[in-house]
Amino acid sequence: MGVFDGWLLLILYWASLALTAWAFADALVRPASGYVAAGKLTKPGWAAITGLALLIIFWQKTPMSLLGLPAVIAAVVYLVDVRPAVRGLSSGNSW
Repeated sequence: MGVFDGWLLLILYWASLALTAWAFADALVRPASGYVAAGKLTKPGWAAITGLALLIIFWQKTPMSLLGLPAVIAAVVYLVDVRPAVRGLSSGNSW
């Protein structure tokens, strides 16, 4: 493996670890009622999915593996689909 390949995989590892950690932390701090109101999977469900994704990335040491790619995809699905829906409902009205 070349120097460039090593640095690229290291950057991918830290980026995917940060992404899954962000998704897990966000899933923990959102109110459980927001998940139900948005019609999404429950808070414990998303906390388990994102927590498992975080552990997989941490243990695998690479997002480019059989379990690493689905873990990153789960975190991205949470951040792109679930987080905006839950955040929009929990913020309430600004009046």
